[in-house]
Amino acid sequence: MLAVLPIEMALKIPFRLSGCTLRTTLSPASFTSRSCSSLRVEHDRLNRRFTVSPGSGAGPQDQAVLLYRFTADKQVDLMSTFVPETFRGQGVAALLSKAAMDFLAEEDLKANVSCWYIQKFIDEHPQNKYQDLLLND
Repeated sequence: MLAVLPIEMALKIPFRLSGCTLRTTLSPASFTSRSCSSLRVEHDRLNRRFTVSPGSGAGPQDQAVLLYRFTADKQVDLMSTFVPETFRGQGVAALLSKAAMDFLAEEDLKANVSCWYIQKFIDEHPQNKYQDLLLND
């Protein structure tokens, strides 16, 4: 399945990148998003993380990462996000958060959110009904 949306619609946050699109490829093993700036969100199911790399030749230390863990059947904890300083202010953490929330919805999972940024992202996007994907405390 391939969905192409303007990045502004996909994230509901302002971007100064005109003509950009968010391309989402979903398969059982991976999730990839692309924008005109060549940012890709990759879902590493084995290591339970979403990553964004700045480009070819970048090492693991250059990656932005969102980590999660399964806490029960159909339940995850969205533990943390990290974006390297050179990558900050470009909407990378929002891309990671959106990818994680889409994963929850597609897999019919519920989440506890330990990461302050992911909670902020959810709170700032009520139109996406991400609150429905959270465990009731």
